[in-house]
Amino acid sequence: MYGSQGELPRFREAPAFRNGRECPKATWSALDRRSHNPSIIHISMTLDSTYLRGSVAGVFSVLQHATCPENIVFHFISTQRQRLELSRTITATFPYLNFEIYRFDTNLVKGKISYSIRQALDQPLNYARIYLADLLPLTVSRIIYFDSDLIVVDDVAKLWSINLRGRVLGAPEYCHANFTNYFTSKFWSNPVFSGTVKGRRPCYFNTGVMVIDLRKWREGRYTEKLEYWMRVQKKYRIYELGSLPPFLLVFAGDVEGVEHRWNQHGLGGDNLEGLCRNLHPGPVSLLHWSGKGKPWLRIDSKKPCPLDSLWAPYDLFRHKSLFSDS
Repeated sequence: MYGSQGELPRFREAPAFRNGRECPKATWSALDRRSHNPSIIHISMTLDSTYLRGSVAGVFSVLQHATCPENIVFHFISTQRQRLELSRTITATFPYLNFEIYRFDTNLVKGKISYSIRQALDQPLNYARIYLADLLPLTVSRIIYFDSDLIVVDDVAKLWSINLRGRVLGAPEYCHANFTNYFTSKFWSNPVFSGTVKGRRPCYFNTGVMVIDLRKWREGRYTEKLEYWMRVQKKYRIYELGSLPPFLLVFAGDVEGVEHRWNQHGLGGDNLEGLCRNLHPGPVSLLHWSGKGKPWLRIDSKKPCPLDSLWAPYDLFRHKSLFSDS
């Protein structure tokens, strides 16, 4: 926590990013009941005091590399606690940003969360991605969901414009990963549970970067399908990780594959030690510090990993040694 009594970190003001000449003029308001405007890119992230520094760096990176930054709307999800202060912080850091903050009611998941391999994965806000279709206005029919520990180094419009080919969700898939490892023997030994993936070719995907058709999500009542597996987990303990396994059970095998360049994940190391990692081979559009090690914590502790130097230029945090409180 920063400062006394959970005081939020302070940030330098980001420069104003303006649209290129080729950008269509587009405005969006939460009160606007008109249909989907394809010129506007909608991105959702969670906001809390623990990951705020990562969220701010993520927003900054998106704006810096966007051709049409003024056509991007951020939809932040936060709990009631510190919601007003978080809104003030975002406004002060990004005065020109078009954003909304929605309140996530933690009671929605209180009785459904099971403890996992890492405490950070058990926070209620980690499950907010399951409820995006309920939290966001009905006029938002497509959303990019980003975790708070990543930076984008390419024009996000390229990710936004991918063809989902009628599917609900698009994400980079990793079919070489051993899918069976994500579930316990209780899952595989129960034919009712294991039968759910029969006839599918399930691949692992990371839920920190997703493109979601919210209209199809709402029609298919996918929030309820994910909640079902959370209830099963509470009773039978069929997996060890947080919010990821329900997504794998509901969507794996029916995900529109996105180029791997859009989620170079695992840069935070594993969930236990958070050791340094190298980039996967191939081009990079997004760097994701999933895992235990977060770049801002490693940088502050003077023990950065080599790749943390790629995150550092997007860090707008005001270090106390450099700035007075005036």
